[in-house]
Amino acid sequence: MLAQRAAQQSLRRLAASQPSMLSQMVFRNTMAPLAVSSSVLARRPTSTSTIQTQKLTPADSYEILVAQRKNRPNSPHLQIYKWQITAVMSIMNRFTGSVLSAGFYVFGLSYLVSPLLGWSLDSASMAAAFAAWPVALKVLAKFAVAMPFTFHSFNGVRHLVWDMGKQFTNQQVIRTGLFTTGIATVSALALALFV
Repeated sequence: MLAQRAAQQSLRRLAASQPSMLSQMVFRNTMAPLAVSSSVLARRPTSTSTIQTQKLTPADSYEILVAQRKNRPNSPHLQIYKWQITAVMSIMNRFTGSVLSAGFYVFGLSYLVSPLLGWSLDSASMAAAFAAWPVALKVLAKFAVAMPFTFHSFNGVRHLVWDMGKQFTNQQVIRTGLFTTGIATVSALALALFV
């Protein structure tokens, strides 16, 4: 252990004094097989630089860290990112899952508190209220409920196919993404128009 530390310190000194000489050497993972000629070790550095340190408070060091982070390059942002069907399908799967779960929770909670607030959310009153709507509004409301359900369902089947290790090349992922979107839209329209 002590020999390794001594070798590391001498290598650091060598790297600081003559970086071009060190870059010509090839090292493996350990420092043990290093063989340095005596002429290299006998050389004196031509230029020296002193390292100055200063004590900083935690607040000052944090300010330096923040300033350094501002100089870092930014990762690609959505404004310059080329949209791909894989990203859109992932976003839509999460969004439709959230819409479905939020809808179930909101309706379930409102059904539970409806007797306390004097609302009538039984099936007969809801069917009567829905029957009074215009036809276009009925179709739009049914499509708004059916589309997240069908999309999330068909995309879930797509993910199950992926879990079996099938349809996982780039072209297959694009093809199944377009197919899932198409079949979900057609089935949601069929549910909205004919059910």
